[in-house]
Amino acid sequence: MTDQPLSESALVWLRYKEVFGGQTTSFRRRRELAAAANKPVTAEELPFGPGRDPLSSGDVLASLFRNNGWDASLAQAEVLERWPEIVGERVAKHARALYIDKQVLVVQCDSTAWATQLRSLRSTLVAKLAEEIPAADVTDLKLLNPGAPSWRHGKWSTPGRGPRDTYG
Repeated sequence: MTDQPLSESALVWLRYKEVFGGQTTSFRRRRELAAAANKPVTAEELPFGPGRDPLSSGDVLASLFRNNGWDASLAQAEVLERWPEIVGERVAKHARALYIDKQVLVVQCDSTAWATQLRSLRSTLVAKLAEEIPAADVTDLKLLNPGAPSWRHGKWSTPGRGPRDTYG
């Protein structure tokens, strides 16, 4: 409670709070507002009172993500974005992180040699991911070999050996 008379800006704030707060204003309430300059007002009613400090956008977004359970999704997106930094540029040229599904990071390798090499480093890579970005909760890697070209084009393709029959 303050014993000081309210400033004009505080009276305007209280009036706008009354009008746009969804409450109806009666003649009696208008008279009370006019007399409010001489009444003590609680700190919560003041426009610039304690607890009314503005928040940074980072704090607002952090609480929004935390309240909606989006923290893990953001951490997983960070893993995909920072993949070259985590494994190194040389490895990142030959192995591309695709997505994370049920705590498993799926990585597409451009050759079977790179897939085999990364399979031998699987535990090291998972440990490094857990150290760098623990909120992502990556527990395993799935390393995909390079895909073979598909000879099926269109919806009328026929099952069978395909073009291998004509190579001879």
